[in-house]
Amino acid sequence: MKPEAAPVGPKTCVSTTYVRHGDLMKRPRQAERFRVSRRRLLLSVARSSVAVVLSVVIYYLAPLDQGLDIGTAIALAVSLVLFAGVVVWQIRSVTRSDFPRLRAIETLATAGPIFLIIFSAAYVLLSKNQADSFSETLGRTDALYFTVTVFATVGFGDITPVTGTARVVTMAQMLADVVLVGMIARILLGAVRIAEDARSAGSGEPPSSEDPVDQG
Repeated sequence: MKPEAAPVGPKTCVSTTYVRHGDLMKRPRQAERFRVSRRRLLLSVARSSVAVVLSVVIYYLAPLDQGLDIGTAIALAVSLVLFAGVVVWQIRSVTRSDFPRLRAIETLATAGPIFLIIFSAAYVLLSKNQADSFSETLGRTDALYFTVTVFATVGFGDITPVTGTARVVTMAQMLADVVLVGMIARILLGAVRIAEDARSAGSGEPPSSEDPVDQG
């Protein structure tokens, strides 16, 4: 009499039990990872908000009624250099961060408003010292409004640069806008990829989030 084949039921049950056990073990890790990401998100939003609020407060409280001379031009240039240095430092932080995408978004959310405030201050100083620089005298809010319209390339036309100096500063902002939106965003994206590749190489795990299934 020919012997019967061994049943495959227990083997299938073992595989099913392994998968279910893996899912059960994975759920706490996923929940913990979600909680950590949520805390990181709240912390990132808080840091960006504080930086933007402080920049706006300093902008409205800073003495911008001093004369327009070579010292003012140097101060503007130094401000832009410091801004560039902060951005470079932030990009390096992105490459070392455990959450590079979140860090990159935080960098853009913080750097953008600070960049606009620097040029707004320049427009206020220019308008205070040369009243005919623009089509109307700019207050702090007016200068911030004009800076945002130039940055967004809206061009309402209600405020326009009139003198050569005002047009040169406006063109400088236009070129800097291209650098900020294009080059910095591209560099940040590259930094995110570097950080993710380094993290994947260090973990030694495949990118897939699924646990292996026993097929034997």
